[in-house]
Amino acid sequence: MNLESPKINVNKSPQEVFDFLSDVKNFESLMPENISKFEVLDNDKFLFALKGMPEIILKKKEAIAPNKIVLGAAGGKLDFSLIGNIIEVENDSSEVQLEFTGDFNPMMAMMIKGPISKFIETLATSIPKAI
Repeated sequence: MNLESPKINVNKSPQEVFDFLSDVKNFESLMPENISKFEVLDNDKFLFALKGMPEIILKKKEAIAPNKIVLGAAGGKLDFSLIGNIIEVENDSSEVQLEFTGDFNPMMAMMIKGPISKFIETLATSIPKAI
């Protein structure tokens, strides 16, 4: 299953956006209002939970400055990645798009598609306000 957030314009350079997304503690400021738990576990790993959902641990898997950052599930039953693609528009302007990829059975994919789409859209639209 592949889902993409809308492309979001950010009035920061790609390097500034990359640096922000590279620091996992900054993800707390991007989370939706229905977050029930957020905890930094390591300098490249954090745990979060949304109300009514199981806890999820994300770990930074890959970082290609200043254009791409990949977070992946660390443990748990689901294997997925959250990819931040950063494109330079001008010197102090970037375009950010989050991409969610995961391998789920059709029933699970049908159940989580809506909530995950809304989640990555919330993360993406929060970036300009948070940086």
